[in-house]
Amino acid sequence: MSAAPCTVRRRRDALLSLLAGCLPLGACAGLAPLGVRTIELAPGVYMVPGTGGAADEQNRGRIGNSGFIVGDRGVIAVDTGTSYAHGRELLATIREMTEQPVRVALITHTRPEFLFGGAAFREAQIPIRMHRRTAGLMASRCEGCLKTLRQTLGEPAMRGTTMVKPDQEFDATHELDLIGRPVRVLHFGHSSGPGDSAVLDVRSGVLFAGGLLDVQRIPDIQDSDLEGWRKALRELRELRVARVVPGHGAAATAQAIDGVEGYLKALDLRVRALLAAGTSLLDVAEACELPGYEAWDQYDLIHRRNASVAFLRFERELMFK
Repeated sequence: MSAAPCTVRRRRDALLSLLAGCLPLGACAGLAPLGVRTIELAPGVYMVPGTGGAADEQNRGRIGNSGFIVGDRGVIAVDTGTSYAHGRELLATIREMTEQPVRVALITHTRPEFLFGGAAFREAQIPIRMHRRTAGLMASRCEGCLKTLRQTLGEPAMRGTTMVKPDQEFDATHELDLIGRPVRVLHFGHSSGPGDSAVLDVRSGVLFAGGLLDVQRIPDIQDSDLEGWRKALRELRELRVARVVPGHGAAATAQAIDGVEGYLKALDLRVRALLAAGTSLLDVAEACELPGYEAWDQYDLIHRRNASVAFLRFERELMFK
């Protein structure tokens, strides 16, 4: 179901205001709904773009992309947003676009901006689905992540937000026959994270890449297996997807794979050179300049951390050899 953009926007704003009034008393006191913008990448396939940057009070932590796929029998939501309020706004947006029920919410990877909206989906009795290893990583550390996010964004933005356990877990690539169009959930082994997955709408060729791909943003290697990640990128290339919804950044073509591959290769070469030159761990973050990536989002923060993480891993490799 579609409508003129201005009409859709007015109807959506009215619905969001109504939903905000239905929240528990004081749920978002002093905070107006930010609204949720959608981009239709193919018939029935929508991206909900995040702001990029680092989470703060102004963007309310809504820095990552999410989206949804509409079929003849229902909707699959891909990632659930940063907070309870964000999750409710995402659901309101889906309901504005279609009357089809949301059959499942797929969480692609363990980052706060993709999973803490799950409480809103659980409240709506929508099952939450993720890889078994993503669920394990979430259980091991996300209470701490939630506490940090509350401190960063403030209690009003995070009120009602809880960590929600998955209703469904999976271990491998599989097809979902839920909504009347083929959707494939892809897992390539430990890559950008131990359970990181992607979601492919087979009909349109649109790929929701989750943690596997960012566009013009420094990839975070903290939870990665670098060789596994490179292997996953090679397998993604073979899919010949039409459009990519990255975890962060603008929608792109499959050339987004080149950007992440290029960064990972440049990081590998530079850090190994610093290790061979006897650079101290204390100096590696400053010494690991990659001028070709300085304009990418989060270069000053994530790249510096990546340099230190990679240095320790490569140092350990040498020790055990």
